[in-house]
Amino acid sequence: MATLLEGEASGYDLAKGFDASVANFWAATPQQLYRELDRMEADGLVRARVVEQERRPNKRLFSLTETGRAELRAFTARLPRPGAIRDELLVQVQAVDAGDAAAVCAALEERRAVAQAKVARYERLRARLLDGRFEEEYLAAAERVGPYLTLMRGLSFERENLRWCEQTLAVLARR
Repeated sequence: MATLLEGEASGYDLAKGFDASVANFWAATPQQLYRELDRMEADGLVRARVVEQERRPNKRLFSLTETGRAELRAFTARLPRPGAIRDELLVQVQAVDAGDAAAVCAALEERRAVAQAKVARYERLRARLLDGRFEEEYLAAAERVGPYLTLMRGLSFERENLRWCEQTLAVLARR
């Protein structure tokens, strides 16, 4: 529902834009998004309208209802449960002394490459959001700052992943 604060969108648009908006902190497949949209429509949280198209299947555009907006307000007022890290790579590093250090290092290299790619993508998105403005100016004047703030958390998270992978690889290389 939070992504619909930007305005009306099709399920395809939401799935396509997922990487650029919330994938840095929430994972979902396109199929999950479509199921969730159907559930939210059945619950009266979103409204769908059909747009007829020539040469392509008709598409449904979703928008928030007042009930959906009220649910979002209630959601933001709740105290969230603390998050926890569940990461198989961390378990592999924990057990590296009893396992295949080369395989663990390869997994660390892969994680580092993924983090580097995400940092680059998030930096491009940040530049697009700022559109030449200083961060302070953007934060003071933007209609919505939530997407920028969550982007900055994702950027910080991936930079820390990079730092940790590099540090862990260096330690393992010395051993």
